[in-house]
Amino acid sequence: MKASMIVPGGDGWPRRALGMVATVLLLGLSAPTAAFAHGGEIELGGGARGPVQLSAAQQSAIGLETVVAGPHPLATILTLNGEVQLLPDRQADVSLRISGLVKELFAKLGDSVRAGQRLALVESRLMGDPPPTVAITAPMGGIIDARNVVIGQAVEPNTQVFHISDRSNMIVVAKVYEEDLEQVRLGQDAHVRLLSYQQKVFSGKVTLVEPNLDPSSRTVKVWIQLENPQGLLKPNMFATASLVLSSNDSALAIPNGAIIEANGEKFVFVRQGDTFDRVDITIGASDDEYSEVTDGLVPGDEVVVQGKRQVYTMWLTGSQAKPAD
Repeated sequence: MKASMIVPGGDGWPRRALGMVATVLLLGLSAPTAAFAHGGEIELGGGARGPVQLSAAQQSAIGLETVVAGPHPLATILTLNGEVQLLPDRQADVSLRISGLVKELFAKLGDSVRAGQRLALVESRLMGDPPPTVAITAPMGGIIDARNVVIGQAVEPNTQVFHISDRSNMIVVAKVYEEDLEQVRLGQDAHVRLLSYQQKVFSGKVTLVEPNLDPSSRTVKVWIQLENPQGLLKPNMFATASLVLSSNDSALAIPNGAIIEANGEKFVFVRQGDTFDRVDITIGASDDEYSEVTDGLVPGDEVVVQGKRQVYTMWLTGSQAKPAD
């Protein structure tokens, strides 16, 4: 077998060999420096982890931004999934007690009606000249959400002609797992988000914890009542409800964007002038934007939000800033 040689830089240079050469070159750097855009250089140390120092120009280059830890209202919540439903006592079926023909209709699907308003006129099959007619009226105010007849249609007793619902208040029927049930109580505040209106939060209260547990899902249904003045809520909408278990109006909090998680630890970088040091923290209550810090920070601490990953990388490698020439 003839030995062959591939000249470095030729088209046939194997990818694996290129990777090996690149690795050797990286490992062979004895006193490395890395250019830092618009702000001089960063000296890569030997892994000594300590405070990172950055000049004003270097902070600007990575878009570094900080926030001050301070009081912020936060709550401990229990998140549940559910669906929007009509209140059972705020809907009505409109039916007949006679046989006849629908002669006139005065309301259509989607109309808002008041209690006592005429909805339809039905001509009875009883003999007469003319035959007797019966007016169908609304038993309650609300919206016509079902109309099941047309003019000329024959109807029988108990035919459901209309369905009316009062949607000024609605409920979210959510499911609570058995192990969480002790945390739920009547009158509890809840914040509800809907798939249809993801940027809007609806406020409500727990009005019913059903007495029975579903043996298959090991859950109990909970009703959360919501006001619906604009009519945005509709039956069967998917909802996510956050039950407020406890609240703190002045929790020491920071934005979630300031928190770094690595190796099972949570920490932030605290600024003191041009120096940034890692501080381990313990998190309490949290929401979509903020987290309570129960240990590690004091009010007034300035923590990095934007650029925290770059600072963390420098901290890991023992990097230090050098002034620009």
